[in-house]
Amino acid sequence: MVKRSKDQILSQILILCRDSSNKTRIVYQVNLNFKSVNAYLDSLLEKGLLEAIPGDRNPAYRTTPAGEVALEILQKAEEITS
Repeated sequence: MVKRSKDQILSQILILCRDSSNKTRIVYQVNLNFKSVNAYLDSLLEKGLLEAIPGDRNPAYRTTPAGEVALEILQKAEEITS
């Protein structure tokens, strides 16, 4: 089993959140647990790469324009290293 890097996980979250996603969908689609997803979401929100969209019970998350730029950089870095 190959371990994913933090950058790969961040890229997957940013891609998934282009169309907005809730935490449960992120957990299952990116294959994380609820404890670890909180750390990733907090980091992306703090850096302005994701925005939280208020919902009835839980917020949805959407990639910001800055997140799109960061995603391009992460994808280029992945190409170089692989």
